[in-house]
Order: sequence, then C-alpha cells, then structure tokens
Amino acid sequence: MAFTAQDVKKLREMTNCGMMDCKKALTEADGDFDKAVEWLREKGKAASVKKAGKVAAEGVSYAAVINGVGVVVEVNSQTDFVAKNEIFQGFVKDLATVIAEQNPADVEALKACTYPGTDRTVTDVTNDRILSIGENLQIRRFVRYTDGVNIPYVHMNGKVGVMVNLAVEGIDPNAEALVELGKDLAMQICAMNPTYVSSDEVPEAVVEEEKAVQLAKALEEGAANTKIPPEKAKMIAENKVKGRLNNFFAEICLLNQAFVKENKVTVADHVKAVAKQLGGSIVVKGFTRFETGEGIEKVEEDYAAEVASLAGMADKK
Repeated sequence: MAFTAQDVKKLREMTNCGMMDCKKALTEADGDFDKAVEWLREKGKAASVKKAGKVAAEGVSYAAVINGVGVVVEVNSQTDFVAKNEIFQGFVKDLATVIAEQNPADVEALKACTYPGTDRTVTDVTNDRILSIGENLQIRRFVRYTDGVNIPYVHMNGKVGVMVNLAVEGIDPNAEALVELGKDLAMQICAMNPTYVSSDEVPEAVVEEEKAVQLAKALEEGAANTKIPPEKAKMIAENKVKGRLNNFFAEICLLNQAFVKENKVTVADHVKAVAKQLGGSIVVKGFTRFETGEGIEKVEEDYAAEVASLAGMADKK
C-alpha cells in the first residue's frame, strides 16, 4: 500500500514522533496507520505515542536574556513534579537559546530548528525527552525581543515568566538603578497582571464597552433619587464614569497602576523619577507575562473513584 507526504504528516501529528521515524514506520507497515503506530511503539517510541494525548498543563515559564536578545518561553508538562526535573529545566533553557540564536517565526518553526549541540531537530529531541521523562511535553509559546534593554524575571521557579522591554537614551544599559527599575517593573507585572503598557494602547472598542457598563451602573445608582431631573442625573452619571474609567485603566495598564513599592505614586511617575536620577530618558516599550498553564483546562483526577472502580471490577471477577 503506497503512502504520501500527507500521510507522513498525519502520522507525525498523531504520534508526535519525528518525520523520518514516521516515514520509516509507514514504509515498514506498507502504509497501514495502525501497523505504523505499533512499529513506532516496538522501536521505542511508545512513550511519546501513549503520552501525546495527555493534558500538559504544568511546566515552566522561563525568561532570559541571551546575547542581548530577550526570550520568554513556556513549556508544559503533565505534572509539577516533572517541571522541577533538572533534565526538563535544561531542555527549556536550551529552547530559549534556540529561540534567541535561530529566530524561529513561531512554535512550528521552532520545532524544526536544530537543537544545541546536535544535528537533530527540536522535535526529535522533544520526543527523546518525552521518552526519558515519561510525560507528554508541549512547547506552548514564546516571545522574542531584539531591541532596547531587556530585563527578565522568573517567579516561583517558573510559575510566571516576565520580560520587560525598555528604550533608553543617555543612560548606561547596565546602570544599577536601571536594572533595579526593570526588576521592579517585572515584579509589578507578575503581581498585578496588567494587560497594556498605558491607557493609549487600550482599544477604543474596549474603552467604549467599559464606558457603557459604568454609565448603566451610575444611572441605576442615581435612579432612586427622583428629585434630580433626568438631564442632571445623566450629567452626574457621566462624571462618575470619568472617575471610574481612571480606576479601570489603573487595573489594566502598567503605567497607570500604583507602584507596588511606593503606592503613593504611579508606575509612570516612578519611571520618570528614575530617568531624571540617571540623567536620560526611559520608555517602557512593552512586556510579556506568561503564567504557566493559564487557559489550559486541567483534568481533575479522582483517585478515590478510580480505586473504587477498580475494586468493583475485581469483585465482579
């Protein structure tokens, strides 16, 4: 039975095995998918095949600056125990090096890159790690920064990874106060989880939606006071909305937030103060915050029910 390049691709997606392994498996199985999968299992690829469908929601979010390039990458495992494994952590750091040095366009391109110290692809080495570690591993996402001053921060051994990107003029990129500012901003981002750098970045549609929500709330709050004419009630409500929008921006925009180490000033004010102290200018150009496993639906294991089920099966026998 003949097979095509699409068949090889399909088997690769199904098993998470290397392209050449899949091609050889289909050749040995004369194009039969079931036999090809069995061949992969027999040849030592069983773990990667069996684990491919397992939910990987734990892992590590890692941030580092490598030869001036800032990288944040998230790699998932099935358990937190494996996330602490030295082999797994070394694998994640190697991926960061690949991202910094080979500049892949996306995760799929990263998988096709050459793994450090080998002539093999990242996909091939990933499958090796799945076999040796015994869990499904997934490279989920990454961001790469090439310009400006990049300052990384990793929280709780990889629960959160943050990169802060600053544009500076007239300031030594290695100045102690600048590095401290970057770390402070990264910890602020980690703790407060802003969505945007400043209110200028918030899409108009998002602002208008929030305005509508807050206006409806303010009108409802004022509805009980029937002595106020409708026109004046609306004016009062609109004034309330202006104040509440400021609070909204202070929640979702980094520069609008109160600085966590001195909450009497905003982050924007603190950045200006450090820039003045150093005799130059500092602009927060961007940031990335990866929280490991965020958005991934985790499977809750009910071990008591599983044991009871197994016991029931045993009783029937």
